[in-house]
Amino acid sequence: MRYRAEVQVRLKEGYYDPEGETTKNALLDLKYAVQEVRVSKLFTIIFEAESLESARSEIDEMSRRLLSNPVKDDYHIEIKEIR
Repeated sequence: MRYRAEVQVRLKEGYYDPEGETTKNALLDLKYAVQEVRVSKLFTIIFEAESLESARSEIDEMSRRLLSNPVKDDYHIEIKEIR
């Protein structure tokens, strides 16, 4: 079966986000009253797996091994079967 996974990777709370800080400052310069900006990455992956359970396992492994740094990142996974 084919699956589409979206993996959102973001810094854990307490970690400095230089890209978010730069974006926040630019928005403040444009006179927007923002208080905080956090940046995250979204990976969209189309792949094949035998079942939804094996798809979740595979995407979790991809996320831990390559897409995120478990020391400083959190990630959230959404998976849907596609035709």
